[in-house]
Amino acid sequence: MKEFLIQRYRPDPAGTVIHPTLIRVDDDGRIVQTDRYAEAMFGFDAGTLTGQPVHRVLASRQDDPFAPAHRHHLDNGQTVLVTFRHKDGFFFTASLGLRMEMRDSDRAANAAITLKDSADMDGRLIKLAEQGAGFGLWELDITANEISWSDGMYRLLELRPGTELSPEQALFYCQTGQNRVRALFRRCMRTGQTFSLELAITTGRQRIQRVTLAGRALKNGGRVQKLGGIMVNHSEAMQHDHARQQAQWILAATASATPDLLVAVDTSLNLLHFNTPWAQQFSSAFGTEPRPGDNLKTLLNDFPNERRLIERLWQRAFDREHFVAEVPLNRQGEGLPVYEFHFQSIRGTQGEVIGAVHVAKDISNRVQHSGSGDYRMRHDPITGLMNRRSFVEHLERAMKHKRKRQSVDGLLFMDLDGFEQFNDQAGSGTCDRYLRELASMLGLRVRNRDALARLSGDTFALFIENCPEPRARKLADEIREQIAQFQFEWQGHQLQTTASGGLLILGADTPEAPEQLLTQVADLCHTAKTSGRNRIHTAHALAGEATSLGNDHQLEQLQHALDTGDLILEFQDLKPVASVTWGDHIEILCRVPGTEPQAAPLTPDQFLPIAERFDLAKRLDRQVIRQTLDWLGQYPLLEPRLKYCGFNLSLATLLDDTFADFMEQALAKSPFLPHCFCLEIREAHAAQYPDEVTVLCDALHRVGCRVALEGAGASVESYSLAANLPVDIIKLDRRIMDDLASDPVQQIMVEALHRIAEAAGKETVATFIENDETLRKVRTLGIHFGQGYRLSRPRPLAELKPVAVDLSTGRIGG
Repeated sequence: MKEFLIQRYRPDPAGTVIHPTLIRVDDDGRIVQTDRYAEAMFGFDAGTLTGQPVHRVLASRQDDPFAPAHRHHLDNGQTVLVTFRHKDGFFFTASLGLRMEMRDSDRAANAAITLKDSADMDGRLIKLAEQGAGFGLWELDITANEISWSDGMYRLLELRPGTELSPEQALFYCQTGQNRVRALFRRCMRTGQTFSLELAITTGRQRIQRVTLAGRALKNGGRVQKLGGIMVNHSEAMQHDHARQQAQWILAATASATPDLLVAVDTSLNLLHFNTPWAQQFSSAFGTEPRPGDNLKTLLNDFPNERRLIERLWQRAFDREHFVAEVPLNRQGEGLPVYEFHFQSIRGTQGEVIGAVHVAKDISNRVQHSGSGDYRMRHDPITGLMNRRSFVEHLERAMKHKRKRQSVDGLLFMDLDGFEQFNDQAGSGTCDRYLRELASMLGLRVRNRDALARLSGDTFALFIENCPEPRARKLADEIREQIAQFQFEWQGHQLQTTASGGLLILGADTPEAPEQLLTQVADLCHTAKTSGRNRIHTAHALAGEATSLGNDHQLEQLQHALDTGDLILEFQDLKPVASVTWGDHIEILCRVPGTEPQAAPLTPDQFLPIAERFDLAKRLDRQVIRQTLDWLGQYPLLEPRLKYCGFNLSLATLLDDTFADFMEQALAKSPFLPHCFCLEIREAHAAQYPDEVTVLCDALHRVGCRVALEGAGASVESYSLAANLPVDIIKLDRRIMDDLASDPVQQIMVEALHRIAEAAGKETVATFIENDETLRKVRTLGIHFGQGYRLSRPRPLAELKPVAVDLSTGRIGG
């Protein structure tokens, strides 16, 4: 039996709270128990699910938690993403983790705990307790002068069980304190007073053990007839104490023997240990005497900038095993010593982080000597980061080795927004301190193998090595947010600003010229600034002359259309070809108008590369959706007729976590049902980012929209994607439609995709139907819808109006 914890992957913040639910599944794959949250999660009440196969709530057999691929992750304590089917028919993504596992045959029967007298306990349990806890029982019969021992006593003294001994002979094993033991025994026999004594004994194998001997009088009829007690071995615990004490002596001696600054803290930044040099330097830098147990954050209350920096350093030490940083202890003034901090996390017996330690070495002389030579030529004097010259050399080396690595890298270019106002407000000295603090914060955020540089006054660059595009996008946005949240206190005021940036994805065809890459990424940063600041624009690096993408006029033309909301929208009908279906089914198309009345509009093959190059694709997608909804909102009589309205999505939108929220807000004001809107995702993007597509599909289904896989059949992964992705519609690619009427191989491929879609409950659309022969073959194969010039040519969106009808009360529609 297995117990799984299931939690919605992307819950609706504005909707009903859906709590994580627990379900138990037996070895045959049947649900045996669910908790009270299962109904909110799946739509089924607990009684309905009990006894049902777990596949009842799974989207497909590939989502089976018992499958080998999932089982490997679950057995390692990881969670997996699984697509579930709700009772109402929609799909959603959730994370699934294994909470408990046992064989059905191993399930314990119901049991209760009751009190049992120790006299009734099985003797074997007493022996087990003695062996495990290291103790033994003894009893002295005063009248017979005989002593009785349990097995534990013989084991403590390392004697053969049953060895005959008199009380006096037993005392010989006491290395010291024999007279004390006799006196305690006599007092106990005379007064009945209990006793306890720590002493050293010598075992039968001549080994010294530290034990506690305890006893009490056993009376019968008011008279002391016997003495009984226990002897407990403390040798192991005492050895641990001695080892710990020795370690403390060694630590104290080591700390005192080095002039370096040594300090250890727990995870709450409470001081555990420090040496005299650290205490003296801390007192000199901050004017307060630290003591063991003090909290660093409390000690640095009057130094907020240093406190935040030190907190980030220690937090990084907790998160990483080891790292090195070079910073002064206090940044309030110039000329203070610079230290090389070596941080190391401290872990407990279970591997958990319980604190960290750092050793700081004064490297001021090294920095000063190197500052007059090569170091100064390769590093920024204010922040200590790489300068432009050094960064260009690093980028050039990385590009030369890129072909060998076959990896995806990123180049991030950040420019602070409105930084010149800081100079006017606080002066250049304060701005230098701000840049030093900001550089230290950014240095903690990046990985050791990445290269961070200050290129000019308020411009930074980061080379992100071997990082997939989604992770690079997320990292760039995290850095942007950290800069926006960074606060620097100056004379009771807080200096705070934002940053605009460009992120260049360096793929296989990236040019090796570093200056060309910096020019491209600087252009992206510029468009981010002109688009409103505090944002990151992302694009793929382009080689050779392709970087110009025609001319700057086309970029200006696209930006003007987006700023004015003046895109040219068209629609193309999707016609039912297998059966009669009522209503309008359309796909929205877009062109960009010229800046002059006589100028020809830009077609998608002209403006889409520009939009992707300057990270305007996400904004373009949203503008097309807004303009379409605004147009439809003028004609509410279209609402019963409109059954399908499709929009193509770019890769930038696919990777945008906020797009589903945008759709929800945009559709909230529309009289049209969300179900009639469909977002089309390219198969190439779905194959590259299947997890992101799954999450987006789940989010759009939550809003009520449908999702289409556009371009199916373009790759060998088409069949798997069509079957497993939680999309609603499969749109066939042009490459398998061009020769469909005459090519039997393409006919088989199309038929296979159609059958997979039907088996998964999805509809199919055949695109680029240009002639009667292709249309007949599409009908023969049973494809649901068709699209192409043979059926309908694109028309202006203005022609999508309800038919005008003259009534006695007036005209409606038109």
